Amino acid sequence: MQYMLLIYGPEPTAIPLQEAMQTDLDEYNAFTKEVMDRKLMVSSEALHPVATATTVRVRDGKTMTTDGPFAETKEVLGGFYILNCKNLDEAIEMAAKIPGAKNGAIEIRPVFDFSQMS
Repeated sequence: MQYMLLIYGPEPTAIPLQEAMQTDLDEYNAFTKEVMDRKLMVSSEALHPVATATTVRVRDGKTMTTDGPFAETKEVLGGFYILNCKNLDEAIEMAAKIPGAKNGAIEIRPVFDFSQMS
């Protein structure tokens, strides 16, 4: 089953030091290598800062856009992995290894498989 692991963390308030950025990058690269080596990886992406977001709503047939996120929160969505795990336990195991889990939260959501509908 595919699971989306959504990576939430605090929005950076300053440009991180080069050393800290490199450490984070190295940790994410190691995690990505592990899920690829275990043949779990379906896809993964990092997202631009929340300030670049646009929220779209349709009300009474009219499209409205708002700059920024849907809601003000302390943690923002920074990226995701989609993994093909055998069960939720394996998805939890992998989520705990994502570097962002140390200072944020990883939300696990099963991906709905429309091909299973009859």
